[in-house]
Amino acid sequence: MFCIRTIRILATSLAFGALSLGAIAIATPAHADTAPVYTAFASKTAVGGYDPVAFFAVGKPVKGDAKFTATYKGAEVRFSSAANRATFLTAPDKYFPQYGGYCAWAVSQGYTAKGDPNFWKIVNGKLYLNYNGDVQAKWEKDIPGFVKAGDANWPKVLAK
Repeated sequence: MFCIRTIRILATSLAFGALSLGAIAIATPAHADTAPVYTAFASKTAVGGYDPVAFFAVGKPVKGDAKFTATYKGAEVRFSSAANRATFLTAPDKYFPQYGGYCAWAVSQGYTAKGDPNFWKIVNGKLYLNYNGDVQAKWEKDIPGFVKAGDANWPKVLAK
């Protein structure tokens, strides 16, 4: 009795382990390219749900409304008004943050990190986001140099 019970427990453990490993192998993609537009984990909303046109129109981050949306490179973009949505649709590349909304400083360094709409700057008519205030302070020490490096790295950093 003891031997049969022990064998059953071992067999069950091995089967469970094999199933778990199989699930891990299936869940891990073979090649994980980064999406061209930053969205938070398990979200399809870009710019943290903020209205990208508002940065230009009112000079500050304004939360978008789910009633006013558009799709940009596979991500949902929200707007605070129908007028801002219409403005965006006339020239999406003009209003959407550079580097797909990823942190401008990170892209200049050759990798991607989340862009936070609370840490932003418009430079030469383009919107840039940074990871946080400390990173933005670094980025602001040489914006032209970091923009040049970011432009050279983009979109190659998505494949890393």
